[in-house]
Amino acid sequence: MHGRHLLAALALATSLALGACGVGADEGGSGARAINWYAFNEPGGSYQMAVDNCNEQANGRYTINYVKLPNIADQQRELLVRRLAAEDDDIDLASLDVIWTSEFAQAEWILPWEGERRSAAEEGKLEGPLDTVRYQDQIWAIPHTSNTQLLWYRKDRVDPPPDDFTWDEMIDQAVENGTAVEVQAAQYEGLVVWINALIAGAGGQIVNEQGEAAVDESAQRAAEIESKLANSPAAPPGMSTNREDQGRQGFEAERADYQVNYSFIYASAEAIEGFQDKIGWARYPRTDEDKPSRPPLGGFNIAVSAYSNNPDLAFEAAECLASPENQALSAELGGLPPTTESVYDNPKVQEAFPFADLMRESIDNAAPRPVTPAYSDISLAIQKTYHPPDGVDPDGIVEQLRDRIDKAAEGKIF
Repeated sequence: MHGRHLLAALALATSLALGACGVGADEGGSGARAINWYAFNEPGGSYQMAVDNCNEQANGRYTINYVKLPNIADQQRELLVRRLAAEDDDIDLASLDVIWTSEFAQAEWILPWEGERRSAAEEGKLEGPLDTVRYQDQIWAIPHTSNTQLLWYRKDRVDPPPDDFTWDEMIDQAVENGTAVEVQAAQYEGLVVWINALIAGAGGQIVNEQGEAAVDESAQRAAEIESKLANSPAAPPGMSTNREDQGRQGFEAERADYQVNYSFIYASAEAIEGFQDKIGWARYPRTDEDKPSRPPLGGFNIAVSAYSNNPDLAFEAAECLASPENQALSAELGGLPPTTESVYDNPKVQEAFPFADLMRESIDNAAPRPVTPAYSDISLAIQKTYHPPDGVDPDGIVEQLRDRIDKAAEGKIF
């Protein structure tokens, strides 16, 4: 049962579901004030169950209406930006991808969490997700669901990786075995996720807290690893166009002993008789042997719209939707990792994620992508600099990336 629910989460990357129209703010039933929550159409049913739970607990003070957005992230962002830029008061709560927080905050489309509300948003949360809601010393959303990548390996073919396992060692081992290392290296956001994790794993960052370029030699280290894999026999077929699902398929086709990817690949493996039993998991590989890895970080946070007619109730509803109980539902039914540390001890979460403890550790130590309102342009700058993988020249890439990040931060063409 859990595998099927987790596999349904794969639809997040591929579904073209249509967004629903907004719900009128006076449609709460029983005279309750409506709180419209705009969020993607979670296929496992956990979001609707959370809404039902919160409405029952509200006892008539408010009624949350779940307004389903498209499941493609760019389409979600476009719809939310269009409505909030028009000061549409139909939105009370919005689920934001972790990379959107600073953009929405700077535009003053969402409200900060202050005082007791801030404490509620921060309480018991893992550090990685908290980093995604911080901007200019304020908290702008409550962490709801998270995600990270693990290192998946064929435990029937290779030894369990040591704690200090590096990308170089993994590539060398794959070359020796005549197999591939599955990564996401197409020119899209997944490439940025990989490069950011490599740079952070070398102790670097792409932008500083002021949103300025902070590129250093760690950018060259990332390019060295990318180029080494891309130009080695361990490069998977189609590496320069591969995304998450191509990596999953390559791993299932047994062309690879190693794969970095999200947890959906484990659920998918259930459909292949006996294959799940061959899969082991470990923490994301290190960039440098002497520094702990900084795994990728994804997920969604719930923000309160600056144009809500009932902001106090909206804050209350957001706290309820992101409660530990409802996070456990999202993990169990939707395959969405929690942001609250204690939820990982829930027996149902442990059952849904046999690797729950490793996932908790990885998310707590994960590296957020650059927190800046200019993120969209910065992402494009990284993609342009590090693609195609087999054509990347590590020499000179520091200056090249720094120049492009500077221009992106200033809104210039690079």
